[in-house]
This record gives sequence, C-alpha cells and structure tokens, in this order.
Amino acid sequence: MNSSMSIGRALLVAALGLFGCWTPRGMAAETVRLAAASDLVFCLEELTREFTHGHPEMEIKTSTGSSGNFFAQIKNGAPFDVFLSADMSYPRELVKAGMAEESTLLEYAIGRIVLWTTRTNLSLTNGLLCLKDASVKRVAIANPDHAPYGRAARAALQHVGLWESIQPRLVLGENISQTLQFVQTGNADAGIVALSLVMSPKMAKTGRYVEVPAEMYPPLQQGAVLTRQGRDNAAARAYLKFLQTAKAREIFDRHGFQLPKHKEPVR
Repeated sequence: MNSSMSIGRALLVAALGLFGCWTPRGMAAETVRLAAASDLVFCLEELTREFTHGHPEMEIKTSTGSSGNFFAQIKNGAPFDVFLSADMSYPRELVKAGMAEESTLLEYAIGRIVLWTTRTNLSLTNGLLCLKDASVKRVAIANPDHAPYGRAARAALQHVGLWESIQPRLVLGENISQTLQFVQTGNADAGIVALSLVMSPKMAKTGRYVEVPAEMYPPLQQGAVLTRQGRDNAAARAYLKFLQTAKAREIFDRHGFQLPKHKEPVR
C-alpha cells in the first residue's frame, strides 16, 4: 500500500514537473509582440479586442511608432513577431534582408491623409491652400525621413506648390500620432494627419478636417509581415490571418482605411 502511494506521488511530482517545464514555453508561444505604425493606434484597440475574444489564450503586446524606426529596430534584432507598417517598402526590405518571411507579406489597407485643425476660425474650404493664411504660424506633419504619412504630406504640399514656402513653419512629429498631438495641444495651428486618427471615437468631436485628395500623393499601401523572430509563433500567424477576415475589415473600414482593390476579406 505504501509502495503504491509512493509510486503515485512520484508520478504526480513528475507530471507537475513536466507541466512546469511546458507552461513557460506554451505561454511564450501564445504571445504576439506587435510593432505597428502609429496611424493604427486607435484601430488596434478594436482589432485586439476582437482577436482575443476569439483567441482568449493569446495575448497581444503592442508597440506603436514610426514605421521607419521599427524597420531599423527589427533589422537590429528587436524581438517583434509581427510588423504592421504604414507602407509596403519597409516590410519588403525586411524580407530582402532575411529578417521577415516573404510568404506572409500582406497589403492590409490603404491609408488616407487629412488636413486637421482645432481652430474654429480657420476655413478649410480651399483644402491645403488655406495654409497660405498668414494666421497659420505652425503646420505639423510627420517626419518624412522615417514616417510614410510624412512623405505623403510632403508630396501633397509639393502638389499644391507649398512645400518650399512652408518649410520655416513646419513642426515635425516623430510619428503621425505625435503630429496629431501637436495640433491637439495648440503647438501647431493645423496638421496633415491620418484619417484613421481623427475618425476615432476618441477624436471625432475634436477639431475639424478636410480630406486631402488621393491624387495628390502616392497611395499609402500599408503592409504587414511576420518577422524572423515570429516565424515559429503560431499565435502571430493566427493574428496575420485574422487581419484578412471580414470582421477585421469592418474595423478597418470604421477607422477610414480602404481595402486594397485586389483584396477580398476571408469569410
């Protein structure tokens, strides 16, 4: 009897020991470390809620910032599993560098830009040309050196012939979210920001905007990819698959993102 009890206890201890060894690895595999362009900051809150509702065993850890900065960090080995860029060029460059899995490269949305202000006395009737108004002392855009939305803003200003003259009045945000904050806090009179940010329920009652015509700037084709760090992470693959579903598409639509013309959501 004592012998049987001893064997039982030994088996129990062994089982608990195996479980203890397995759990940390299992939990790590269920975590998705996400590097995302800051135009997604509000949209991601909804996407994450929807994804984890269907996958309660999985956790999303999100960092938002400029696509160019994340590109550099991932190239230098930053431990992100999925990269959501505000353009396609950075994910493609990661693939070329062997830092991302080519088969997972995905164009998930088309971004749009708007001219946004919190000033009630600034007319937006003429779109970007209103920036000629002498009362507009500071204009915020994201830094074109590493932010795709900044490059789109520069292209639009060049299109209307304002890029050179507006240089002394520019305030550059590290990313498009910081650019929005410059206008929101009054550190800029107006800014060229992401439609997805001003359409958010958190910002919908703040300020006024007019959309910048799409023909004024190259398409903001936004790309996602699984990094080399995340290629063995089943949760990360599940998240990328989720971004292609009809439910995710509904969320993207609510935040002002367009569906790439050649894409259809997965039913």
